[in-house]
Amino acid sequence: MKATINITLKNGVLDPQGKAIENALGQLGFGGVNGVRQGKLIEIDLDESDADKAHANLTDMCEQLLANTVIENYDILIDKSE
Repeated sequence: MKATINITLKNGVLDPQGKAIENALGQLGFGGVNGVRQGKLIEIDLDESDADKAHANLTDMCEQLLANTVIENYDILIDKSE
């Protein structure tokens, strides 16, 4: 089973890297780009056939290591087709 975890900064948390990307895009001639936020995408292959157990394990992984839950949100997507 494959899982994708999308980690983003919470609203209100400053994002200097996102601001740098926004400025660089403007300098490259891409107008109308505002409010750029950057994040992380993590893909994980799991040896688990039960989607509920997989989701619980992935939540534990995010809470303990993958996301800084003080300043980041995470969203877990599980591909059950495999």
